[in-house]
Parts: sequence; C-alpha cells; structure tokens
Amino acid sequence: MKHLFFVALAIFPGVSNTVSAQASINMEKLSEGTNTHSTKFIEGIEIRGGANAASTAVIAPAKKKTSKKAAAVVAATEGVIESCSALQFKYAQLMDVDVESIRNASLFGFLEDWWGTRYRYGGKTKEGIDCSAFSGALMAAVFGFALPRTAREQYQACEKIEKANLQQGDLVFFNTRGGISHVGVYLGNSHFAHSSTSEGVTISSLEENYYSKKFVSGGRMAAN
Repeated sequence: MKHLFFVALAIFPGVSNTVSAQASINMEKLSEGTNTHSTKFIEGIEIRGGANAASTAVIAPAKKKTSKKAAAVVAATEGVIESCSALQFKYAQLMDVDVESIRNASLFGFLEDWWGTRYRYGGKTKEGIDCSAFSGALMAAVFGFALPRTAREQYQACEKIEKANLQQGDLVFFNTRGGISHVGVYLGNSHFAHSSTSEGVTISSLEENYYSKKFVSGGRMAAN
C-alpha cells in the first residue's frame, strides 16, 4: 500500500499540493485548540490553558497608578472604618448611609437603649412609651431641650421647617388621625426615630408611602 501511495503522488502532482495544504490547515486548527496563547476577555481577567488540565480563570492584579495623596486618603478612610463600633454599623445600615457619618454617639446610644420599647398611649417609661414622650425624652437627653408633653404642643412650640431643610435633631410631625397626632426626631437621610404604635421605638423613613402622605411639617427648637 505504501508503494501505491507514493506512485499516486508521483503520477498526480496536484495531489501532493492538496495534501500539503490540508495538512497545513489541520496543523493550524490543532494549534488553535491547544491555547498556546492566553485569551483576554475582561480587563484584569484572562483564561490560561495548561497542559493536561482544563482552562482556569486567572485574575491579574489591576495596574493603577495611585498618587501619594490619594493613598493617604484611602489609608485614613480605612482607619476610620476600622475604628467604627457595632452601633455605628447597625444604624448606618438602617439609615442607608456611610458608617463614618454616624457620629453622634449620644443620640444613637440613646436610641439603642430605648430600641424596641413598646408603644403605650400616655406611657413614658421602658414599660411603654408614646411618641411625644419619646421625642421629649430624646430631645432632653441628647440636645438639651425641654419639650411640652403632647405632639400638638410640641408643634406649636417650634419653628416650622420644610422637609428639604431638615437637620439631625429637628422634629417631624404627622397627621395620622386628625390634626398633629404623631411626632418623631429626624436623624438624617430621610430617616427619623419615633415610638410607632405597631413597632414601638424604631426608625422609619419619610419616603415610606404611609409617612410621606401623613407628613405635615418639620420643627426646630430654638436655642435658649
């Protein structure tokens, strides 16, 4: 058979060219299948083939030039975050803000101390407290303001503030059953602390459908 094959090549010279061309194509396909070069798909990530092993993804470190000033800022920020307490992480998550923005330890410590205390109309202790008693206790302990007893009286005693101009420590008033009937203390990022009839002492958002519809005004106590 070998002799016949060589005779065929000798008699039909075109066959030799065809075989050589086909062999070249086959070699190219074989070369493509061996992944001799890494194929990059995403910046910093490439697929590398290994002998007798499946291809594996390799994450290459990103090459970025960082100035000394930027590096110092990053280091300082990491240091601040590492020094944050569990209390800061909790309320940062509840309010959807950066953890380092939770700075008023007295405010959030007070809130944590009362957290979950059940609502009780007319109550003012940890056995049960209503909204105006809670706002009054918080404002006195944290900001040094003595508030009247009821939500309506507190509304009358303060300067009225638009929602867009609220600051931490302002009061927020709602009409839940006719007139000013609910009050809370503004914390930031549209969130406020209050004694809710359904959840007790908690944090809610002014953007929630219920409170958005019931909101009347913000209120700011004047410094003595």
